[in-house]
Amino acid sequence: MVLKDLNKIRINKLYKVFGPRPKKVMSLVTQGISKSELLRDHNHILALRNVNLAIQQGKLQVIMGLSGSGKSTLIRHINRLIEPTSGDIWYDNNNILSYSSAKIRKFRRENISMVFQNFALMPHQNISQNVELGLKVQGKSKSFRAKVASDWIKKVGLQGFEKYYPHQLSGGMRQRVGLARALATNAEVLLMDEPFSALDPLIKTDMQTLLIKLQKEVKKTIIFVTHDLEEAIYIGDKIVILKDGEAIQNGNSQQILLQPKNDYIASFTRRVNRGRAIKVGSITNSTEHTYTDAECNENTCLEEALKLALKSPEKKIRVINDNNDYVGFVDAASIMETICEPK
Repeated sequence: MVLKDLNKIRINKLYKVFGPRPKKVMSLVTQGISKSELLRDHNHILALRNVNLAIQQGKLQVIMGLSGSGKSTLIRHINRLIEPTSGDIWYDNNNILSYSSAKIRKFRRENISMVFQNFALMPHQNISQNVELGLKVQGKSKSFRAKVASDWIKKVGLQGFEKYYPHQLSGGMRQRVGLARALATNAEVLLMDEPFSALDPLIKTDMQTLLIKLQKEVKKTIIFVTHDLEEAIYIGDKIVILKDGEAIQNGNSQQILLQPKNDYIASFTRRVNRGRAIKVGSITNSTEHTYTDAECNENTCLEEALKLALKSPEKKIRVINDNNDYVGFVDAASIMETICEPK
């Protein structure tokens, strides 16, 4: 029996060098020349170095890093808005670098959508027309476009604004339009390049919550770029952190918070509210049973688990999974120790 590959996208040994002769300096890059040396001595910019990433179907993969880390460059390779200097990009076991110009255009129309930081709405078109845009490019009928657009406008909470124009909406509302437009095409993959970074904090939280809600329904493969670790932890199934074009660590939020690979990763985790971000299941002792009446789900955050543990006479709490099966236990002292900021 052949097992189905669960990875929607695989990025293998991806390099990107910007400059007049990128192929000629690749040997220096593979030998380990630094980004600053390549620019200073050879007038080339190293954007990505040996990036390997497997993105599972139906999951939300976050690409995180500071400005200049290569995250926006990486996401634009996935729909070939940027061509790599070296490496492979696989989509459903097809190498998209082998696609002809016609096939890559078809790929962008039908398989992949993008949501931008600056909304990228058509100012002369109303909200319905903006949401219909991708469907129009796909050649769908007018009645079909109107029906699908109406459904998605409702799902993103903009019912009643169909005839408004982008300049009449707030930033958060415009980004809802962008999200509806991307989802309306029914593309399997959604690329989101810092879509919420320009929004006010409260609106940003609303949009994150909306994205999580919609993802539970549509189960798209989403690649989401951000420089905010708290945002990454809140929405991401997996998080890859880039530095100077290299993937430093890739894992789920609990792995990155509790097992940072190096000091650079640890510097990000120090800014996070560990009591809210870390789940009690990540620190549960499963080697033995213990008696206590206090109980919580393994996905409960440490802050809430600590309250329950402190109320119990034993200062311990039973941890169960979604099927109510016993996972293990954790005590109040261990919870408090984990919540404390790492040194």
